[in-house]
Amino acid sequence: MTGQSPWVLRADRGAGEVTVDETIPGWRHTGLLVREVAPGARLTERFADREGIVVPLRGGAAVEAGGERVVLAGRESVFAGPTDVAYLPPDTEWSVINEGERPVRIAVASAEVTGDGAPDRLARIAADAVPIEVRGAGRATRLVRNFGTPGVLDADSIIACEVITPAGNWSSWPPHKHDTERPGVETQLEEIYYFELTGPAGTEPIGYQRVYGTDERPIDVLAEVRGGDVVLVPHGWHGPAMAPTGYDMYYLNVMAGPGAERAWLICDDPAHAWVRDDWAGQAPDPRLTGGRS
Repeated sequence: MTGQSPWVLRADRGAGEVTVDETIPGWRHTGLLVREVAPGARLTERFADREGIVVPLRGGAAVEAGGERVVLAGRESVFAGPTDVAYLPPDTEWSVINEGERPVRIAVASAEVTGDGAPDRLARIAADAVPIEVRGAGRATRLVRNFGTPGVLDADSIIACEVITPAGNWSSWPPHKHDTERPGVETQLEEIYYFELTGPAGTEPIGYQRVYGTDERPIDVLAEVRGGDVVLVPHGWHGPAMAPTGYDMYYLNVMAGPGAERAWLICDDPAHAWVRDDWAGQAPDPRLTGGRS
C-alpha cells in the first residue's frame, strides 16, 4: 500500500467485524456491517433514512423487519455460489437471527435513501433468481452475481453485487470511475469493496486493489488486501482488483450516491479503455463458464 490510506480499512482479525458508516470522514452515502452471529444469537439494528440488503457470507439465518420474516438458506462460503438475500426497508428495526448450530457470517449493506422509491416491506430474493454474468475475457474474466442491481432489486438508491476473480485474473479492469453526474453517461456513486480470499490449506491469501485520481481530485491507493479488509472509493479511477496466482478473490460491492437516478453508469480511463476491444479475440476463462458458480 502507498502509505496508510484512510480509504483502506483493515479487518478486526479477532472479532471479524467490519463497520463502514457516515462516521468515516468524507463518507456519506453507503454503509456496511459484517458480523459473526453465534448460534441462538440475534443481531438487531435500525437504519434511519437508509435501506439495506442482508447478504449471508457463511451459513444462513432468519431476517425479521416490520412484523415480517424471511429465512435465508445462505451458503457454505462466498466461493460456493450465489445466495438468497433480503431487502431491508428504511426506518425499520430489523433483526438477523441465527437459528442453526454453527456461527454464521452476515454482511448488511446499506445506502442513504434520497428519493421516494424505497419499498416499505421486507423482501427475499432467491439464490436461483440472481442473474449470473461472466464479464471480460482471458485473464480479465470475472463472474458477477447481480443480486442488488437495477432491474433485479427494487430499491431507492442502493446498488450491490458480488464478484469472483479466479487466481491469476484481474477484475475492475479497465480502470473506471463513477464520480460525476452526467445524464446518460456517468452517475455519481461511492463504492465499497469488501474482500474475502481463498487458497490452499495453510496459506495466507492476499490480493491487491488500485484506486487513483486526478490532479484536481487526488486519491492514491495501492493496497494489499486480506480476508475481511475493505477499500473505499469516494471518487477516482478504480481498478484493477488483482488475484495473484494461487488465490481466488471475492469482493462485495456496495454503491450509492446523491443523484435522483438509480443507475450504474461508468466511464473508463481513456488510457486503458482499448482493453475492452481486445477481449473480442479472447475466450472467457473456462473456470467461470461451467455453471452457476
